Amino acid sequence: MRRRVFAGSLAPGRIGAPGAMGRMPDKHDVMKWGLLGVAAGGLAAGLLLLAAGFPGAARIVWSAGTLPVLAGLVLEIVQSLRRGDVGLDVVAALSMSAALIFDETLAAAVVALMYSGGSFLESYAEGRARHEMRALLERVPRSAMRHRDGTLEEVALDDVAPGDRLLVRRGDVVAVDGTVAGQGQAVLDLSALTGEALPQRFAPGEAVISGATNLGEAFDLVATHRAAESTYAGIVRLVEAAQRSKAPMARMADRYSVLFLLVTVAIAGAAWLLTGDPIRAVAVLVVATPCPLILAVPVALVAGVSRAARAGVLVKGARALEMMARVKTMILDKTGTLTEGRPRIATILPEEGFAQGDVLRLAAALDQGSKHPIAQSIVAEARTRGLTLPVPSDLREAPGEGVTGRIDGQEVVVGGLDFVARTLGHAPPPAAGITADQLGVGLGVGGRWAGRLMLADGLRTGTAGFLQSVRDQGVERIVLATGDRRAVAEAVTRDLGLDALHADLTPDQKVLTVLSARKDGPVMMVGDGVNDAPALAAADLGVAMGARGAAASAEAADVVLLVDHLDRILPGMVVARRSVAIARQSVVAGLGLSVLGMVAAAFGYLSPVQGAMLQEVIDVAVILNALRVLRVRPMPGEAQSAPPPEIAWG
Repeated sequence: MRRRVFAGSLAPGRIGAPGAMGRMPDKHDVMKWGLLGVAAGGLAAGLLLLAAGFPGAARIVWSAGTLPVLAGLVLEIVQSLRRGDVGLDVVAALSMSAALIFDETLAAAVVALMYSGGSFLESYAEGRARHEMRALLERVPRSAMRHRDGTLEEVALDDVAPGDRLLVRRGDVVAVDGTVAGQGQAVLDLSALTGEALPQRFAPGEAVISGATNLGEAFDLVATHRAAESTYAGIVRLVEAAQRSKAPMARMADRYSVLFLLVTVAIAGAAWLLTGDPIRAVAVLVVATPCPLILAVPVALVAGVSRAARAGVLVKGARALEMMARVKTMILDKTGTLTEGRPRIATILPEEGFAQGDVLRLAAALDQGSKHPIAQSIVAEARTRGLTLPVPSDLREAPGEGVTGRIDGQEVVVGGLDFVARTLGHAPPPAAGITADQLGVGLGVGGRWAGRLMLADGLRTGTAGFLQSVRDQGVERIVLATGDRRAVAEAVTRDLGLDALHADLTPDQKVLTVLSARKDGPVMMVGDGVNDAPALAAADLGVAMGARGAAASAEAADVVLLVDHLDRILPGMVVARRSVAIARQSVVAGLGLSVLGMVAAAFGYLSPVQGAMLQEVIDVAVILNALRVLRVRPMPGEAQSAPPPEIAWG
C-alpha cells in the first residue's frame, strides 16, 4: 500500500497542495469509478432493450459495456506480469473474452459488472480512511522572523541562509538547525524529535535542531543550515524513502490464483476437447469467474475496517487490516506510547519541618505565575488534590529555570534543583528513593530547602496486562525502540518482560531496528512522534497514536488509534483476525461451490447465462457471510472504564 508524503524542499508555497492535506482521487481511482459505471449502465441498458424486443441491440450494448472493462483488465494483467505476478484477473479476462467471442454477451456483461464492482470495492477499502489524515507539513513553519539592519522581517523558509539571525518566539517551531545566540537560555520541547518527554534547556552557543518547539521566552537563533538541509526536512525524506522501499502487501485473493487458474483451464479445456462444444468451455469459464474472491474478500475486509473504526481504530484500507492479523513482532516507542508523554508527580520528598501537602501547596501557589508546562502540571496536581492555593506576590521568573516570590509573607523559590540551589546558596540535602527516570523540582522557603517534587513520565495504566494480551493474539516478540536515554528506558520498563530494548536511537536507527526485525515475520511499529514517522512507514504495519500524536506519524502510519489509549490496538487485532478468518471461509465456500458449478457446466447442465446466474447466487451467499464481520465483538477494549483525568499543561 502506497501513501503520498511530501518530500524535497520544505517550501511554504507547497503546504496547501491537495496531496498534503488529504487524499485526492488519482487517475486509477477515477478509472475504476468509470469502469463500474460503464459495466452497470451497459448491463441495465441491454436488459431494457431485450425487454423492449430488441435482442440484437441488447447484445451490442452488452458488448460495449464489457469491452472497456476487459481492456482495463488486460492492461492490469500486462502490468502484473511485468512484475512477475499472476493473479485471478486472468480467469476473469478469459471468461469475458470467451463469452464475447462466442456471442454470450449477457454472460460477459454480468461478469464485467461483478469484476469492476469487486475492483472498485478493493480500491475503496484502501482509500476510505486516508482522506481524513493530516499531512506531515502541517507542523512545518511557513516562514521565519529574521533580524536585518536593526529590524525584524518575516521571510519565507527558502530565503533563510546559514549565518542569518532569527527570532524564535514562544510557541514557535524551530524552522532550521542553528545555535542559540544572545544571553538567555532556550527552553525547548524535543519530544516530537527524540522522544524525551521533559523540556530541555540550551545555553548560548549550544546547537538546536529544527522541529523542536519553544516553550520558554523568545530567543535568537543563528542558522547553521538551510531549511531543506535541516533535521526536520531530513525526517520528511526518511519517511518518503521508507515508504518507497516498503514491499506492497499481497492481496489475499492472489494467493489462491495460480491453483484456481490451472483448475479452471483444465476443466474448460477438457469439456471442449471431449465434447467438441466450445460453449461448454465458455460456461465453465463464466462459472469460474472468481467473484467469491474478488467480492467476498474486500467486502469482509472493508467491513472489518468499519468495525475497527467503531472501536477507535482507524485502519487505512483492507490490506493494512489483513497485515494486522499476521503481525509477529511489535516494536514500541516509549514516550507518549508506553508512557503518558507528560511528566506527573511521582513522589514528594519534604525536608524536616514540612509535610508533603505543604511542599505541594507552596510550590503550586508560586507556579500559578508561570506558564512553563512543568509548573502547570504541579498546579493541576494540587488542584486535583483539592488544595487551596494562595495568591503569590513579587513574582520574578527566570525563563526555563524557576520562579521566586512571596507566599503568605514568606520568600519562596521553586524550579530546577540547580536554580533553587543557586538562589538559596547551598545544595539540597541528600535524599533516597530517587530513580533515573525522575526529574527533580526544588522548593525553598525562607532561605532554606523545604523539599523536592519528583516528576516522572510513568507507564500507561494496565501496560503489563496489555502486552500479555498482545502476546495472546499471536505476537511473539515485543521490542522497545526509543530516542530516550537507556537509563530512563530501563527504569520505566523494568518489569514489562520485553524481548529487547534499544535506546538513544535517531529516526534512521529506528528504521534499521524495524528492518532487522523483519526476519522474524511481519513487524508492527507503534509510535506517536515525528521521530517515529520513518519507522512507521518502514514497518509492515505502522500504528500511530493519533489523539495527541504528531501529524507526521498519523500520515506515515497504516493504522491510527483515534483515542489516546494504547490498549485500543487489541480490539483492532481481534477485528483483523476475525475479518481475515471470515474472508477465508467465504473464499473456501465460494470456490468450492464454483468448482461444483464448473463440473456441472462441463457436463452440459448449465449454459453460460445460467452459469452467470449461478455465480450471482454464490456471490450473494459469500457476501452475506463476509458481512458477518460487522457483528464481530472485539473482546478487549470495547467496554472500558473512563480514562483517568489528564493534567492540564496550559
